Amino acid sequence: MTVIESEGLTPCCRSSAIVSVEQLTKYYDDLRRGRIVAVDGISFSASPGEIFGLLGPNGAGKTTTLRILSTLLKPTAGRVLINGYDGLTQPDQVRRSIGFMSVNTAVYDRMTAWEMVEYFGMLYGLDRQELRDRMERLFDRLKMQEIRDLLGSKMSTGMKQKVSIARALVHDPPVLIFDEPTAGLDVLVARALLTTIAELRDQGKCVIFSTHIMREAEKLCDRIAILHRGQILAMGTLEELREQSGENDLEELFFQLITEAERKRADRAS
Repeated sequence: MTVIESEGLTPCCRSSAIVSVEQLTKYYDDLRRGRIVAVDGISFSASPGEIFGLLGPNGAGKTTTLRILSTLLKPTAGRVLINGYDGLTQPDQVRRSIGFMSVNTAVYDRMTAWEMVEYFGMLYGLDRQELRDRMERLFDRLKMQEIRDLLGSKMSTGMKQKVSIARALVHDPPVLIFDEPTAGLDVLVARALLTTIAELRDQGKCVIFSTHIMREAEKLCDRIAILHRGQILAMGTLEELREQSGENDLEELFFQLITEAERKRADRAS
């Protein structure tokens, strides 16, 4: 897969953070289990032309964090700024600044690939001619012309992924959010998707990428935050994480951090 180039990114944006997360917290009150903390005061930032990875096991708080960034959830405390807009007070502007995709992103069975992407472009308020021109370029770059009239019910998994990418890109957002996008995909489709994400980074997009797969984080991410029980245990480039831990293998580094965090948690509880 190849992707359309960004139309709106200016060179001055590349050196400054476009995503800023400050002391983000989200908890739920459960009648039986009491307070459940999903995200516990995390902070990070990401810049244009960067893939920032959230690496952690299932239940670490990755999806909750990305849903808050996407304005699908409101935080209990903390602040999110995306492209200069506040997630709580300016959610419409934030949504226009992001494209969101996960393996669970729905593709409607009774709509064609063209109709689906067009529908989302119209939701973003794009002028019809501008939208048509942009879609033609997207469908060319993503090699989707052969499926433009194909119904969602007839698409393969790889075809649906292309539609989901086009839908996330149609309004040319500066920030792209991918939540476990390769979960459940076969090796070929997953590899093509990861290549596309790397191309988006190279074209100046800021990409927030969550995964629990070590190989994906190693291969793709410029910086990584290791998340566990809603907290960031370590953050930096792969080289920085290796230097901090003295461990070259990311999987061993990851397990060391998780094991140490669980030991401290058990000591506090005893």
